[in-house]
Amino acid sequence: MSRLSRRTRSALLLLPLAVLAAACAAPGSAPSSDDGSGQVVSIGVTDASENYWNVYKQKAAAQGITVNFVNFTDYNQPNPALSQGQLQLNEFQHLQYLANYNVKNPAANSDDDLVPIGATAVYPLPLYSAKHTSVDQIPQGGQVVIPNDPTNQARALLVLQAAGLVTLRGGGNSLSTPGEIESAKVEVVPVDAAQTAANIQSVDAAIVNNNYATAAKLTDQQRIFADDPNSESSKPYINAFVSRAEDKDNPVYLQLAALYHDPEVEAAIRADLGDTGVFKSNDVADLQATTTKIENDLRAAGS
Repeated sequence: MSRLSRRTRSALLLLPLAVLAAACAAPGSAPSSDDGSGQVVSIGVTDASENYWNVYKQKAAAQGITVNFVNFTDYNQPNPALSQGQLQLNEFQHLQYLANYNVKNPAANSDDDLVPIGATAVYPLPLYSAKHTSVDQIPQGGQVVIPNDPTNQARALLVLQAAGLVTLRGGGNSLSTPGEIESAKVEVVPVDAAQTAANIQSVDAAIVNNNYATAAKLTDQQRIFADDPNSESSKPYINAFVSRAEDKDNPVYLQLAALYHDPEVEAAIRADLGDTGVFKSNDVADLQATTTKIENDLRAAGS
């Protein structure tokens, strides 16, 4: 899953397809602008209407780079578009989502793989309750609903473990399933992610992705726990700029990834998306090593 926005980022859930036409370029290339003033870089995103991208675009223009945002509403589309050379970069997903894509869509050669080239932010996955004001108030045997899609389910289980409500075999990881719960204070009930918020009145607590929490008007006061964005278990959920492997050292693309952390851009992001996200500055080697580890874990698990 771009740094996921308060409305759409944490979930990385599939939405109906409505893709704007992308300006095509040869794979691995950044075309020149028509007036010869610099390079044009097409970046795939899922929230192009957010104002902070206008600030970002202006900052890029000041550095001689014309950014063309290509908006997608189906999260299945930006990675194939990047692989096929219709984009030079995309920014919509976390490392876990990227690794899963690479494993399920093996490249013909290593240069066709997609790789992270710059961290953006982590968006915590919250535990909400309409009945309790703290995790300690959840009774023994209480029910907690979590999303049942693999990416969010594993992360939700790690959140419950961090909250002291379950323990997972081997400490758990980004591939954990309910079958790996070794002990539990609560009954964990996986449901469709879209139904987590709808169940909150009838259960003791619910892990709710940010977009569904916003739609259900869940409040900060109902948020009783969230994962630590600085923990090791949160690393797979760092969002990133992504390029083709052959372009991972392209100085213009690295420049654009770093531009996300321009103070004025970060301020605009907070104005648009709120303060729930934590900006991350992990170096590129660390991001790529984390992605490779997740890919290896997925292959070992037969994903």
